[in-house]
Amino acid sequence: MPEYHYVGRHADGSQTSGILRTQNEMEAVAQLRHRNITPLKISPAQSVQEQRAVKLDFSRRKPPDIQDLIQLSRQMAALVSAGVPIVKSLQGISDITHNAILSETLATIITQLQSGKSFSTTLRDYPNIFPVLFINMIHIGEETGRLAEAFLQLYRYYEVEEKTRKQIKNALRYPKIVFSAILSAMFALNYFVIPVFTKMFSKMGSELPMATKILIATSNFTKQYWYIVIAGGAAIVLGFLRFIKTPKGRLWWDRQLMTLPMIGPVVRQAVLARFARTFAMASSSGVPILETLVAISKAVDNAYVAKVILEMRVGIERGESLTHVASASGLFTPLVLQMIAVGEETGSMDVMMTNVADFYEKEVEFAVGAMSAGIEPLMMVFIGLIIMVMAMGIFVPLASMGTAMMHK
Repeated sequence: MPEYHYVGRHADGSQTSGILRTQNEMEAVAQLRHRNITPLKISPAQSVQEQRAVKLDFSRRKPPDIQDLIQLSRQMAALVSAGVPIVKSLQGISDITHNAILSETLATIITQLQSGKSFSTTLRDYPNIFPVLFINMIHIGEETGRLAEAFLQLYRYYEVEEKTRKQIKNALRYPKIVFSAILSAMFALNYFVIPVFTKMFSKMGSELPMATKILIATSNFTKQYWYIVIAGGAAIVLGFLRFIKTPKGRLWWDRQLMTLPMIGPVVRQAVLARFARTFAMASSSGVPILETLVAISKAVDNAYVAKVILEMRVGIERGESLTHVASASGLFTPLVLQMIAVGEETGSMDVMMTNVADFYEKEVEFAVGAMSAGIEPLMMVFIGLIIMVMAMGIFVPLASMGTAMMHK
């Protein structure tokens, strides 16, 4: 029998909603009037199978990104603080958002809210769209009657998070461009430039230096088997990218990133900033420590750090202090450990972690600038080595050939 979702009003003016099983909408209206309920809205309700199909379809599509969460949090903070009901606020955002999945999700959430479910309970049905921290903050906002403030905190948090992500991307973009340019230049030299000199040297008939022989052999291989070089390079890159997408590969790569020269300090400081910012917001809102650590493990965007944080959570479950498990993890700097200790002793963890987050967010900016400045001299050294090899392999034989011709 079909199910219909209804919204109605009792004789005393109070609003009600629910699900009816009837043959059609007319029978639903009759049932409501028999209960002394004036129907305001009646629409077909989604079946369990349809709801599962929607969730399955969502799992196959790209979920909303951090920009969508920023806009949602900002708009909800403004609307709720202005006294607009949650359902009406969500309906307005669902109508104007550019992300199709978010729009469909909000429409489904509205239906569930109208059936009597709480906002945070409904959000838990969509873990691939709404992060744990987002759901916990909304739950606390509902419980304390400070939902607008919860949305405002989420908006500020995700805005800072987006800024940090952009800084890391910008920091890693320059090395990628330089490395790609050097590889392209080396391929062009081997394929186009060195073969010209090879013809000249073959006419000399004299013994060539070892460096020249290596250059010529490399050039001949590149020119003759260029498809193998390109296919092999592509296979290595694609294989590496596929490897770091596996849980084991991601764990290994995220750990290595934190130890790389110049790049490592940027990644480590960004991770510490995320840890502190997430901890501060969750702590100030009263999120339990165990749930806070789970939320942080998903917010740091680093598999190795997430693993360490979840191990810290296990230690706290055993009764150890946060300061002890943080110190044993080897992840945190003395500054962070000191702030955690003071926060535990004084009960002002949110204030301490806010100070840590502010400090490391500034440090990320400085580290990005230092890395960009440090890469330039390294690039010059690398180019200098290439020129030196070229000089030893090409220009030395040319000079010898010129000297021999002068003595004739």
